[in-house]
Formats: sequence, C-alpha cells, structure tokens
Amino acid sequence: MNKKLLLLLSVLVLLLSMALGAAAQDEELTPVSLQLQWVAQSQFAGYFAALDQGFWEEEGLDVTILEGAVEIVPQQVVASGGAEFGIAWVPKVLESNEQGVDLVNIAQIFQRSGTLQVAFVDTGIEEVADFEGMNIGSWGFGNEHELFAAMRLEGIDPENPDDVTVVQQPFDMSLLINGEVDAAQAMIYNEYAQVLEQENPETGELYQPEDLTIIDWNDVGTAMLQDHIFVNAEWLAEEGNEEIAVSFLKGAIKGWVFCRDNFDACVDVVLENGSTLGESHQAWQLNEINGLIWPSPEGIGMMDADLWAQTVEVAIDGGVITEEPPETAYRTDLLEMALAELTEEDPEIDLTGEMWEPVEVTLNPGGE
Repeated sequence: MNKKLLLLLSVLVLLLSMALGAAAQDEELTPVSLQLQWVAQSQFAGYFAALDQGFWEEEGLDVTILEGAVEIVPQQVVASGGAEFGIAWVPKVLESNEQGVDLVNIAQIFQRSGTLQVAFVDTGIEEVADFEGMNIGSWGFGNEHELFAAMRLEGIDPENPDDVTVVQQPFDMSLLINGEVDAAQAMIYNEYAQVLEQENPETGELYQPEDLTIIDWNDVGTAMLQDHIFVNAEWLAEEGNEEIAVSFLKGAIKGWVFCRDNFDACVDVVLENGSTLGESHQAWQLNEINGLIWPSPEGIGMMDADLWAQTVEVAIDGGVITEEPPETAYRTDLLEMALAELTEEDPEIDLTGEMWEPVEVTLNPGGE
C-alpha cells in the first residue's frame, strides 16, 4: 500500500473518529424545552444568553426555546408535556393550578412587578384616588389585578361605571397618545418606553419622563410577582428530573448574570434571536429587566415570602383564585442547590447583584 493511500486512510479514520466523538457528545446532552410567554425580546434575555453562551450545554442540557404568542398559554404547554419548563406571571399559574393542573414555581426570577399606570401630567392624575371619574385603560386577560386592587383600596369600584370607566386597552399606548384614556397600563420595560419613543407634537421632540405621571404598584402595595420558572409537579417527581431542573436553573442563572455584567453583548444576543423591536428599545428593556431582578438579596430566583403572600392576597381579593394555594405551589430547594453549586464552582460569582446600577439608555424615535 503506497504512502498516499495510507495518508488518505489515516485522515478518513481521524474524521470518522471526530464525527463519532461529536455524536457521542451530543447524545450525552439531555433535550428539554423552555416555553416563553411572548416573542423574543429582552424580557427573556437571560435565557437566550444561556443558550448563546453555551451555559446549558455546560450543564449537560440541549435546550430549545419556544417563543410565545397571543394564543399560546405556557401553563397549558407545560401541563400537557409540550415543554419541561415555562415562564409566566405567578397569578396566572395560581389560576391554572386551581383549575386542575399541578405546576410548581422553582425560581422567582423577577423580584418585583414591572407593571405601571401611566398618565400625562396635564390630566391632573397624581395618585390612584384621582382615577375616580376617569377613563382608565387596562389590558385585561389577567393583567388587571394590581390596578383593580389599587382602586379598591381607594374606594373606587372598577366594576362600577359610576366610579370609573375601565377601557379595554390594546397592548400598546395608542389610546393614551390619542387621549382616549386618561391613564394607560404599561410595563416599565416596554409600553412605557413606547411613549418616550413618540414625538410630542407641542415640542417637536420626543416625550420626556417629566411629561408623565407614573404610578408603580410596588409603591402602592398591590404589586404581584411576575416572571418565574415553573415545571409540572408530575414531571419533577420522575427519577432524575430534579437533577435536570437544577442544571437548567444553573444555566439560566448564568445567563442572567451574563446579561447584568455584559449589557451590550446581551442586547446583541436578543437582536440576533429575531426580535422585531429596535436596538434602543431592547437596550431600554434589558436595563429595566435587570432592575426587576437585581438586587436579589437572598440570591437570584429566591422567593420573597412577603411578596408571595401579597400576590396571593391580591389574587384572592380579585377573584383570580378562591383560596390560598398549597405550600407545594413553590419550592426553593432546587434553586438553593443551583446557587450553592454555582458558588462552589466559582466563588467569585455574584448571585445577588447588590452593587448593580442601571446604565443610561437613550431611546431613539420608534425605538430604533
């Protein structure tokens, strides 16, 4: 056999060995899926970063991120086995559980609510009590509970048109801009920015924060916990799945730490994953999302028992659920294991973000 043939055979053997090695490595990864509650945007930046940076692969997982849509309910997807992990607001999962499923909150990623009520200063609205006799926008679909609870605290019945007119609001700020509502519902990381991206016809410049009155439910006392990671209790009880859940949490946490510490790179990751929103809007969104997560005094994802109790109270008062959920509605042991393992692997990792400070973001017209 001549030298050229031997060389060719050697190369083929090497390539085959590499291919088999890669295939074996892929087979070692456990496939799981994460169902988001909306489309790709910085609200979910940490998860896209975990995938992009290979954090889940390092934990032995092959994760598929499933984007959400109006017709997709993450609770239903996870309950039916369409995904192992889901993201949703706490009251929506509590409602689903009361209807017969058994979903478990395993990591409370957002430490505070991001929901606001936004009004122009010239309406005279300064606080919730000023809503009386006004046209107040609400998205509905389970997003109204913080608003309605706040009005009830002021003796305003949201279901009595003699007290207030609640207007069905689309998921944008058009009714506020057009003067069809006096105050509109907004997420601090999305719709609020949409107003600031619009031109003020009186000045020819973009609207400024001082043009607006912002009512934050965290300040009012009716805030409800929002984005968290949940799983199906039945799936979690199967052998080996608690370990998978811990590995998933470790990758997700590293993704959120990356987005805190590598702001611009994280915005790029979101944009590369197909976001339809502009760069400045996504930068604003990530900045505000970081503010909902950090600081996390007990560690990212740990449950604040007082805010859980407040969420449950508002949910019961608003008729979202009829009774307190069982103690099994959330658990922290898996997250505690994830945090402990991350600290052991990297003693320098910052899992509380006590020193986090927001960056300065300049919004461009239309969020571009």
